[in-house]
Amino acid sequence: MNSSVQIGRVFGVPLRMHWSAPLLVILLGYVLGSQGLPLWFPGEPTAVYAAGGAAGAVLLMASLLAHEAAHAVTALRKGVAVEDVTIWALGGMTRMGKPQTAAVALLVAINGPLTSVAVGAAAMGAGFGLYAATGWAVAAAVVVWVGWANLLLAVFNLLPAAPLDGGRVVQALTWWRTGDREQGERAAGRSGQVMGALLIAGGWFWAFNGALSGLWLALIGLFMVVVASAEWQRARLSTALRGIRVADAMSSPVATGPDWLTVDHFIDSVAAQTRHSALPLLDIEGRPSGIVELPQLARVPDPQRENVRVREVATPLSRCTTAAPDDLLLDILEDARPGAGTWILVMDGERLVGFITAHDLNRLLEQRKLGGPTP
Repeated sequence: MNSSVQIGRVFGVPLRMHWSAPLLVILLGYVLGSQGLPLWFPGEPTAVYAAGGAAGAVLLMASLLAHEAAHAVTALRKGVAVEDVTIWALGGMTRMGKPQTAAVALLVAINGPLTSVAVGAAAMGAGFGLYAATGWAVAAAVVVWVGWANLLLAVFNLLPAAPLDGGRVVQALTWWRTGDREQGERAAGRSGQVMGALLIAGGWFWAFNGALSGLWLALIGLFMVVVASAEWQRARLSTALRGIRVADAMSSPVATGPDWLTVDHFIDSVAAQTRHSALPLLDIEGRPSGIVELPQLARVPDPQRENVRVREVATPLSRCTTAAPDDLLLDILEDARPGAGTWILVMDGERLVGFITAHDLNRLLEQRKLGGPTP
């Protein structure tokens, strides 16, 4: 996820924190310390409420981490690669590869909510035990609050909608019933779109009736719709491109540009003469060195364009998606580096032999819609 930084590792998996996560901690701590605890236990010093609110917020974030760690550990034990775990304002997200069977997918999905249930039950038991043993009402209430929050987290995550864990359960069960992974992904995506729309409508209804917390629910619904729509589109793309090789989708010959030209010379002699919004670059020995997009050229200030080389503003080859002609297109797209764009450089050794753009992918999709022969 963009705008996140790595803060450590969990079972060898990079742990990242989005900038919104600290804001969530501050917000939860403030609400619990300034509204919840004073209402439940009036008359205590302000410092006690503040300390209780901060402790509750930190414990809740730790339990979110436990939820995501359960997904990651289960995936690793079942041979699924895990890229990272990110904590952010709407919970957590674990980026991982695709499970090879429906049973593994179901196990990975369900272990997060089960962990939240276990943490919630343990916290509630600990809170009641703490009060019985010590009489510390505020401290006990904070622990019980964390327990209730984890139980609610488990219930919410089991809603049958992607990207929630319940959506992953729908995907796994549909995959198991039909034997088709993509059909399971489409079912989860559709359910996420419907559930997200319902949350948006409900959130705005409550907000218009004075419950400002409805805005938070609407935000969660919007996020759900966006992610579920992306997953549905990805499943549709997977179905359409199944069995297609890179050579079947690439454009050739390829319009290229020399990477040693200055930006102003490149714009006049190359960019202005092509209809493409992105161009592969070749070094002085004719080897691919990267891709330059027209917006990258436009961001160079006019006074600097006669001194800056185009390779200095381009995306270098190391950050581009590359493929061989015989590679399966779907495998390349699934393994593409985040932020690398839609373009694929097709290379035979060190020689550039083709280029795949978003237009090429759309053309393949339209051909599949028509039911005609694939390349």
